[in-house]
Amino acid sequence: MKIEQDDAKPIVTRMKRAHGHLATVIRMLEEGEDCEDVLTQLAAVNKALSRSGFALVSTGLRQCIATEGVDSVDSKKLDKLFLALA
Repeated sequence: MKIEQDDAKPIVTRMKRAHGHLATVIRMLEEGEDCEDVLTQLAAVNKALSRSGFALVSTGLRQCIATEGVDSVDSKKLDKLFLALA
């Protein structure tokens, strides 16, 4: 199922923010910043991407239920999607 553009917009915004943050982490590492500071920022990027993934699954599930009904949800597929993020 494709995510509606309006629903995808906040997820894309979150991912773009993480993308910019990752560029900062790379720059910090290239400039020899303190390892602890780099790892702290990298952890923030990781968390932002994880949240984006969960938001994507959640949005897709809500959209699927709204358009096709609860019975259309494939629980095994849903489990697989969530486990891919673990």
